[in-house]
Amino acid sequence: MLRVSKFTDYAVVVLSRLEAEGGVQTAPGLAAGTGIAEPTVAKVLKMLSQAGIVEGLRGARGGYRLLRPLASLGLSEVIVAIDGPIALTACVDGGFGLCEAEHTCPVRGRWDPVNSAIRGALSAIMVSEIASPPAPRRAAALQPALVAE
Repeated sequence: MLRVSKFTDYAVVVLSRLEAEGGVQTAPGLAAGTGIAEPTVAKVLKMLSQAGIVEGLRGARGGYRLLRPLASLGLSEVIVAIDGPIALTACVDGGFGLCEAEHTCPVRGRWDPVNSAIRGALSAIMVSEIASPPAPRRAAALQPALVAE
């Protein structure tokens, strides 16, 4: 099963809150607003800052701010910032020394197209698409269907 880490999930929540609040936000404020523990928020913000997704500002009015809107931030960028390169197997993209069977493996290198497709799909999804609240359901959709007699 492919699964992103909890930290990547938390990063999307923190980024969503940063955009919703706008401006500069502190780690304690983001923790209070998201319900995520402050040390976890601080760790996520540090990783996002190192990746150039958010900017940390020092001083009395310091905190963190987004460097660009979530509508222009691919989900793959957040995953890579938190979890590292997206790779399905140890030998993806020519990796060596991470698998005991790499010298005799009959499928070595064959995962590369699959990995590329997953990276492409994740790059095409903007963080804003999963960070924004779901669209409200239309009232008509909630009404029971009328059956003609």
